[in-house]
Amino acid sequence: MSNSLILVLMTGLFLVLGYLGVPVAFALTAGVMIGCLFTPITLQSIIGQMFNGIDSEALMAIPFFLLVGELMTSANVVIRIAELSQALVGHIRGGLAQVTTVFSMFFSGMSGSSSADVAVLSRTMAIPMSREGYRPAFVAALIAAASTIANLVPPSIMAVVYGAIGNVSIAGLFLAGIVPGIMVGVGLMVFCYFFGPVGFRRKRASFGTLVGATRSAALPMLIPVILLGGIITGWFTPTEAGVVAIAYILVVVIPFLNPSHLREVPRDFVSAGLIFSLPLFTIAAASAFGWMLAYLRGPIVVSGWIGAVAGTNAELIMFLLVLVFTIVGDFIEPIPAIIIFMPVVNQLTDAASINPVHMGIVLIVTLAFGLITPPYGLSLLMASKFVGVRFSGALRASLPIYVIFFVTIAFTIFFPDAVLWLPKKVFPESVGCFKAADQSHYICP
Repeated sequence: MSNSLILVLMTGLFLVLGYLGVPVAFALTAGVMIGCLFTPITLQSIIGQMFNGIDSEALMAIPFFLLVGELMTSANVVIRIAELSQALVGHIRGGLAQVTTVFSMFFSGMSGSSSADVAVLSRTMAIPMSREGYRPAFVAALIAAASTIANLVPPSIMAVVYGAIGNVSIAGLFLAGIVPGIMVGVGLMVFCYFFGPVGFRRKRASFGTLVGATRSAALPMLIPVILLGGIITGWFTPTEAGVVAIAYILVVVIPFLNPSHLREVPRDFVSAGLIFSLPLFTIAAASAFGWMLAYLRGPIVVSGWIGAVAGTNAELIMFLLVLVFTIVGDFIEPIPAIIIFMPVVNQLTDAASINPVHMGIVLIVTLAFGLITPPYGLSLLMASKFVGVRFSGALRASLPIYVIFFVTIAFTIFFPDAVLWLPKKVFPESVGCFKAADQSHYICP
């Protein structure tokens, strides 16, 4: 059997099993095993590739970031952040919709996971919004869209996986993701102001109320500062940053704000471990699937198609990859999509001399957008389930929000200097800059 037919068989089996409801990790593994039957590759080699896919120190950051979100949610500390968001923007038109967006922007700097954001936002904001007359479909769409910010701003788990698999600076991806993350957040606020429900109009919070809310949320709000500050200053790696953040929560945040929760901490560790087991198995299976695709020369074929159309035009290559990842993101979770297509991305990045961090952010924003598009749309699916509305209704309500992501993706492609400005200023080595011979300044290619 030819390589092309094996590729079609593997991919087709994976998609069919996925649509039948088989978990992604098992569907990927089944595709790889079928591929082995028609190649000299042994199952022992595949097991080795699965282990190699998760044998990365950088991936150890994921369970620690998940535990940060679990501790903050379980200890009910996030309510203080919601109150601060209320004091800041609750008086604006579309009050609770604005609060939900700002709340997500704050919490995204702690969790790094869209799934965690959906769960927290749904539990905290869905009922109050329903009481004020917001349509459940709109609530689900807004929560799902706001949760994607967690994939853009640090400590984005998607950026950790992309950096670990693609050998790209994770710190650079963290910093470069801040601009598109803010764009999505501000875009949602503008959308809610002009096109969303009016909601209850509240009085602007007094200065004393704002100061009190800020003081109440001060301890948890230091977590993003610890995470990002420690990484960009070089004091610790992303993995170590997660450990430090957990230590801060256990020693400072919970004892001061909710000491009775200390007895529940072991349960939080177990929950975070269980949550991590799912993406870990998926990463292993996707690594084996991607290795099999590389063995069958799939990346060369795909990159050849794109190269034949775009040549070495960086913007056109990124647009074509955005198109590919938009389609792929409709059917596959972001993490396995990154792992499977990373060889293609690396080849095209080198061919067009694109900055790896720039390419990474473009694709991460695209995959984050895939979390609210049909038929998969994991964040939208979760939000509709938590809110109690049909997926089709939530999907219709989210369609106008797609414009925000289209604008953000286009901006990220055409204005790399704006996206990479922060990494170049704060951590220039992360985007390939190097010191001049006289050590007086950095030179950025």
